[in-house]
Amino acid sequence: MDAVTGGCLCGAVRYTLTAEPVAARQCWCRLCQYLAAGTATANLIVSREALALSGLLTEYVSIADSGNVMRRHFCPTCGTPIGGLADAREHLYVLRIGTLDDPDLYPPQSTIWTDAAPRWAVIDHDLPTLPGQPPAPVTPAPETA
Repeated sequence: MDAVTGGCLCGAVRYTLTAEPVAARQCWCRLCQYLAAGTATANLIVSREALALSGLLTEYVSIADSGNVMRRHFCPTCGTPIGGLADAREHLYVLRIGTLDDPDLYPPQSTIWTDAAPRWAVIDHDLPTLPGQPPAPVTPAPETA
């Protein structure tokens, strides 16, 4: 795979991804609706080992609808949500698809938390959907010394 790049609106945060994503999905949980200003978030689940972030990030810690402690990262200059991680799966990073330099590279493969979507939500029913939280992606955790 060729390296994939992305970053925030103002360019203060940049990243390079060097491995294929584990998953690509839209999320309609209520917290993601806040983060996306009323719609679903579009996310890549990637290995943290394959993601190199540069630039200053601000972190906001909260409990997700799944019950996981989430650490959400934003550019402090322009406010672009870059992504975040769950304390329960620190070897994975949830990267916002819209921050890719080419967001067409990895379209969502499924939609989750459809039961939390507002009645007016546009959900692609050609993709697999789940009413709530899916099982954690199956990836090997990094080995520890």
